[in-house]
Amino acid sequence: MFHGSFVALVTPMFGTGEIDYASLAQLVEFQIQNNTHGIVAVGTTGESATLPFQEHIKVIQFIVECTSGKIPVLAGTGANSTDEAVFLTKQVEKLGVDGFLSVVPYYNKPQQAGLVAHFNAIASASALPLMLYNVPSRTVVDMQTSTVLSLSSHPNIVGIKDATGDLNRLEELQSVLPKDFLLFSGDDASGCAFLNKGGHGVISVTANIVPAQMSAMCEHAFAKQYDEAIVIDTKLRRLHHTLFLEPNPVLPKWALYKMNKMISPFLRLPMVLPELNQQICIEQELKELGLI
Repeated sequence: MFHGSFVALVTPMFGTGEIDYASLAQLVEFQIQNNTHGIVAVGTTGESATLPFQEHIKVIQFIVECTSGKIPVLAGTGANSTDEAVFLTKQVEKLGVDGFLSVVPYYNKPQQAGLVAHFNAIASASALPLMLYNVPSRTVVDMQTSTVLSLSSHPNIVGIKDATGDLNRLEELQSVLPKDFLLFSGDDASGCAFLNKGGHGVISVTANIVPAQMSAMCEHAFAKQYDEAIVIDTKLRRLHHTLFLEPNPVLPKWALYKMNKMISPFLRLPMVLPELNQQICIEQELKELGLI
């Protein structure tokens, strides 16, 4: 069920900070029409850190309803409190999602043994599959390969989104984990190389902007058409970089705003609109790609 290009979907908002559900429905349809293999709903790119529980749950439910079972939905239910992550997981399980994505707890800097206890507790809260999410640039803590190996023994933990950008880490994981344990890249800049080295997919920010290209890149990699995958990735290389000139999802939202006003550019505080020079950078890249 989980393979290929999953978009780490942004959550559209009005200037008041309220969720723009009409634009969210359009974004979901845009992804489906452009062959995205799956959606991550209210992950960290979806500004999960600033959505209260009930709103978080409502947005996931809305996305599930919009997909109508056409593509799988992974719900972001991570938190830096184990009790909160368990609560979210139990609540979201009822909505018809296909699984969960759970980020390494941020700020409180747990030990590796704490990560094992944390994710085992979440995985035991639901019968649905759980994917781990390691993004040390945002969480400080790096989930070590030995920790992932320990967690892989839980029957509900089926994979990991690795956003280290370290291809040596991928090889480490491949050398010790079961062959059916899913390995997804969470770093767009190295995503193509990750796929060409045997990764099972990407959970992509760039896919918000160019879903068809990200999906095609994955399909080529799976067909061992590595040169074709590299051609697509090369065209997107500057976009991968430019989208992260400001903290995610500031520039992905601005890009979607400039693309036929697909959404408003607003974020929830403490995130704010991009600086003018960064607006110019992303708009220039969108022009180069023929997107505006």
